[in-house]
Amino acid sequence: MKKFALAVSALCLSVSAVAAADDPIAVRKAIMQANAASAGLAGAMMKRELEYNPAIAKAAILTLSASAKSFGDFFPEGSGDGDTTAAPAIWGDAAGFQAALDKYMTDTAAAVEASGKDGPADLAAFQAAIGPVFGNCKSCHENFRVQNN
Repeated sequence: MKKFALAVSALCLSVSAVAAADDPIAVRKAIMQANAASAGLAGAMMKRELEYNPAIAKAAILTLSASAKSFGDFFPEGSGDGDTTAAPAIWGDAAGFQAALDKYMTDTAAAVEASGKDGPADLAAFQAAIGPVFGNCKSCHENFRVQNN
């Protein structure tokens, strides 16, 4: 049932992203919603609030990896205005933002590789694979996201 719910959620987010393709802010939000759902599942397993499941762990890693490959395409010049938390540093330090995206892509690719075909064998392997990915999330939010206090 959980796998079905994940698949439906991913499909809905994909559809909303495609429908909003002409609106980079809407696409960014859809991608971040998918990331938040994946991080939520991962966090629940890591806190043992949800029983560890390698297939769910793999799905979370794959979602984060997919976002890493596409996210940077949705920050065109001029898309910093409007209903967004994208910080001006994205455009003011484009090289720094690209370096953060490149690191995110590298770390998610490594997590996909480490998780094998069926997902990480156990919780410790999952934590080792996803830890660097979550470090990227934190760093990018600190440096390239407007903080709403």
